[in-house]
Amino acid sequence: MTTHPNARFWDGIAERYAKKPLPNPAATARKLALSRDRLRPTDRLLDVGCGTGSIVLELAPHVAEAHGVDISRNMIAIAHRKAAAAGTANVVFHAQPAGTLDAFTDAQFDCVCAYNLLHLLDDPAALLHAMYRVTVPGGTLVTSTACLGGPLGPIFGGLLAVMRWLGKAPRVTVLRRDELRAAVADAGFVDIETPDVGDSAQNVFLMARKPR
Repeated sequence: MTTHPNARFWDGIAERYAKKPLPNPAATARKLALSRDRLRPTDRLLDVGCGTGSIVLELAPHVAEAHGVDISRNMIAIAHRKAAAAGTANVVFHAQPAGTLDAFTDAQFDCVCAYNLLHLLDDPAALLHAMYRVTVPGGTLVTSTACLGGPLGPIFGGLLAVMRWLGKAPRVTVLRRDELRAAVADAGFVDIETPDVGDSAQNVFLMARKPR
């Protein structure tokens, strides 16, 4: 039985979440295209916070092996169904908190993704350090993160706290763009890019590299 508050929240909305349309399909398509450009057929890919598997299943045909991790068992169950329906056989799903990615060894993956995850963690910097650890030298980090900090940060924070109290939202960390970039650099990644993918100003798409 899942007991983590975030696990309970995502378990409870998993089926509705799976049916929800993407808020900006064009931006998502550009993010996926940029991610695919960094992949090779021999690569190993890790998608942290994979949800119902949409991203990792899109990228799996372009790599040799892919793994998806999510805190919600119900989300992972849906991901398994989607993988079976698509006939995708090179993805392994793990129902567990991301934590420090202890289930994975050092330098195991050529590309590590975290789409729509870092702002949902109490300590995004800790996960970025773990992602650095499991990435091969020269490997790629890809993230898409809601950065709600700035002048309106206190307002967003207050609204999110009320929504969470009502059970309508998960825990959210209010980040600024510069804080996200600094955390990525502090984890050790270099060549940090934030390409414009046509998403809203609050959603920051970031790519970086682990030094060789």
